[in-house]
Amino acid sequence: MKAIRIHAYGDASQMQLEEVPVPSCGPNDVLVRVIAAGINPIDWKIRSGNVAHMIPKLLPFTSGSDAAGVVTAVGGAVTAFSPGDEVFFYAEFARGGTYADYVAVDAAQVALKPRTVSFTTAAALPIPGLAAWTALIETAQLARGMRVLIHGGAGALGSVAVQLAKAQGAHVTSTVGTADVALVQSLGADEVIDYRTQKFEQIARNMDVVLDTLGGATQEASWATLRAGGLLVATTQPPSQERAAAADARGAFVFSSPRGEVLTQLAALVDSGKLRVLVGQEFALADAAQAHRLGESGKTRGKMILRVCA
Repeated sequence: MKAIRIHAYGDASQMQLEEVPVPSCGPNDVLVRVIAAGINPIDWKIRSGNVAHMIPKLLPFTSGSDAAGVVTAVGGAVTAFSPGDEVFFYAEFARGGTYADYVAVDAAQVALKPRTVSFTTAAALPIPGLAAWTALIETAQLARGMRVLIHGGAGALGSVAVQLAKAQGAHVTSTVGTADVALVQSLGADEVIDYRTQKFEQIARNMDVVLDTLGGATQEASWATLRAGGLLVATTQPPSQERAAAADARGAFVFSSPRGEVLTQLAALVDSGKLRVLVGQEFALADAAQAHRLGESGKTRGKMILRVCA
């Protein structure tokens, strides 16, 4: 089978399309023929070696952790899936390898693909969907009437978060660039702040929750938007507990783990029309390095996808 392999940490030139054996299917695994694979910022962070202290990889390795495809084999202990099932998943980083024709993944990390969308759209959901769920539903315990500020509402994570927050009955404010104001309004945001022309910290006030997907100066300015006792949930940069205390607020950092049962709930929201998944640019498997370069430039919109198998 074909796969993108990385033999040394470094820039995108380290990504090579090679022929490798089809992975073996363990007793708790399903073997999936990958139709489409998601491209996430963590992919180039792993490839570069910048997070090797947190997510060590045995070289050479295949990139990618979320995808959608068709089950071709199941392990002896697997009862929830059968060959021919259309599935989507987020595979643990210790294994991963979705930039490939086939991947073996623990069945507990897999869910049936939403019936109403394509493989491409399904592949765009697992990692950002699980991150938004972990941050808002589990960590922030968002409930009806709460006020939440979501940064980057047009991004892969932010767009899911806006819709999950609305489904919980929250009042949603989101920051976006000028070109994405109408898009995020269409996702249900109650207030949309154009960060290019407005300072969100001067507009958003008394927030119960802030979802910080950016870190840096955005995280620092976000403390001023929280009510006393409010919560800043970060997905990129761990918030300073000292800074949280100074703002009379709380801070939490979330790193979501693969869970098929959560994906099943997200699939139900998609099929019921309550969750729209935004797909950005699509690339052939052989052009994965080009996709990484574009992602690292910061000039993407929505989630990038690799088309792997027809």
